[in-house]
Amino acid sequence: MTASPITIAITGAAGQIGYALLPRLAMGEVSGCDRPIILKLLEIPPALPALQGVRMEIDDLGSPLVQKIVCTSDVEEAFGDASIIFLVGSKPRGKGMLRKDLIRENGPIFVGQGKAIGKVASKDVKVLVVGNPCNTNGLIAMHNASDVPTSSWSAMTRLDHNRALAQLAGKSGRPNGAVDRVTIWGNHSATQYPDFVHATIDGKPVTEIITDRAWLEGDFIETVQERGKAIIDARGLSSAMSAASAAIDHMKSWLGKTPEDSWSSAAIRSDGSYAVPEGLISSFPVRYDGEGNGRVVTGLEMDAFSQGKLQATINELISERDTVKDLLPG
Repeated sequence: MTASPITIAITGAAGQIGYALLPRLAMGEVSGCDRPIILKLLEIPPALPALQGVRMEIDDLGSPLVQKIVCTSDVEEAFGDASIIFLVGSKPRGKGMLRKDLIRENGPIFVGQGKAIGKVASKDVKVLVVGNPCNTNGLIAMHNASDVPTSSWSAMTRLDHNRALAQLAGKSGRPNGAVDRVTIWGNHSATQYPDFVHATIDGKPVTEIITDRAWLEGDFIETVQERGKAIIDARGLSSAMSAASAAIDHMKSWLGKTPEDSWSSAAIRSDGSYAVPEGLISSFPVRYDGEGNGRVVTGLEMDAFSQGKLQATINELISERDTVKDLLPG
């Protein structure tokens, strides 16, 4: 291997998502099979003993790519020279806690992480916010990361995208690979809009293949919106394997090139497209150019049903932004 090493940082690295994410990163699934990797793993001090166990397991993978592993509770040490950062760790929502309370609890964490990224990360860094509420956590971190382009930030709605894709495939009796052009609009929350109107199955509009419009407008959307809760109810724990896989999918798309007739879902800073207020981190249909740049797919016609769903989730994002406006400098 002659390529220079790439530094990948993961917060909450001893948690379930980190545990599922790390083996795939260590084997080069995101950075390539011929590039050395430096892994920087961040945890809170009480979790550092568990993180050492995770480190031992990474060692035991025997990956020829992993050049160095750093375990730390110091954000600047974790993000130093990082080119790819997965912000996975966040405080979970407690029993009886309102969403706005969770946002305020997590806000200071992402203020500090944003400042550290702006200070020590690679100038071409790509930051994927996974820890919830990821849209607004990402907004906070982005505003506090001086000199880091807003295009370097994204929040993960790829898990919702994958969930929607699987639901459409299951209903139609077709494989997952037959479904394309799924879009998640807005917030990674129960207000998100999984858009079936623009999706295709075997290249044909979903509405031609699945003619049960009541299911599409009802059970389909509700299943995707509430899937995380359903998994917690069934498993007793939140999504981990699928969330880690979605994070991999998101980053691979970001670093790759999207076919011109396709797209994926990602929450990025709004440029005002589809009347989403500029500056919000909202999920859109996104294509990537092969050079690390993503752009919103424009020109999609939004019918009255879709427009109503989009407005509802945007209203929630505006409310969340206003809740943390004191944490948004600039």
